[in-house]
Amino acid sequence: MKTRTIALLVSMLALGGTAHGFDLGKALEERLNQELNKSSQPAPKAEPATQPGTATSPAKQKIDVNQLGFALFGDYTPEQESRIGKQVSGDLLGAVPLVRDDKLQRYVNQVGNWVALQSGSKGLAWRFGVLDTEDINAFAAPGGYVFVTKGLYRRLNNEAELAGVLGHEIAHVTQRHHLKVLKQSSLIGALGQVAGSKAKSSDQAVQNLIGNGAEMMARGLDKQAEYEADRIGMVYAARAGYTPWGLPDVLQDLAGLPAKDDRTSLLYKTHPHPADRLAALGESVGGQFDALQGKDLAKRFYRIP
Repeated sequence: MKTRTIALLVSMLALGGTAHGFDLGKALEERLNQELNKSSQPAPKAEPATQPGTATSPAKQKIDVNQLGFALFGDYTPEQESRIGKQVSGDLLGAVPLVRDDKLQRYVNQVGNWVALQSGSKGLAWRFGVLDTEDINAFAAPGGYVFVTKGLYRRLNNEAELAGVLGHEIAHVTQRHHLKVLKQSSLIGALGQVAGSKAKSSDQAVQNLIGNGAEMMARGLDKQAEYEADRIGMVYAARAGYTPWGLPDVLQDLAGLPAKDDRTSLLYKTHPHPADRLAALGESVGGQFDALQGKDLAKRFYRIP
């Protein structure tokens, strides 16, 4: 699979075609099914059992133990995090291109990087993009990759709402929500490898995470991770000088959409219902932001046709 960086795509917008009528949910689910089908293929024949008196290969046993140790106590390096995010994002961009509007992409990157700066995270090269699909959704991938669909962007009324949406996705990255799920998958895989004596190199292990990343993009994270990202996203937006109520305003708008709206079918598969998110925010935030006087910057908001 060819790795494509969002930075190149944002600057050159090399991917052609539009996505009018494109079903992003179907595309991601097809990708998910491909990965699941791979995992359901018959396993290769097991190696002959070691004969009595024959020592097990020390190198092989060492790799198994190292993988199990990583799954239990290790963590992904910044380089691995970036590689995972880059390849998962490449899969997504292979299904739907960015909107061919240089000014839009630059604007969203400026707002996104300003909000991301408030997170205090270091060592991440943040990249933001607007996907050319009328589906209503937003995604994040490890390593600082954040996407908003054109369908969701059209519903925004001001820059504060954009900052709130981006803040939510930035929080997924800073809290390493996706990597925590991958870590659980790594533990399951490592235990299976030890039990079956199937050793894999660390590079192969990282490559195998790409399928898990595609699955997360299609199925989403658990509710608690989404609720946490909502809370932290509001904080990031407020630190950036915006009114913290941008994200709640977006959620309120989405909660009013028809339940069977095709544009939100994937949103409801990857996120809790907006009404549930609003209720969770109300319980956790209370009146903590009432005294803040942030800006919505409606006049500066870049609008698309």
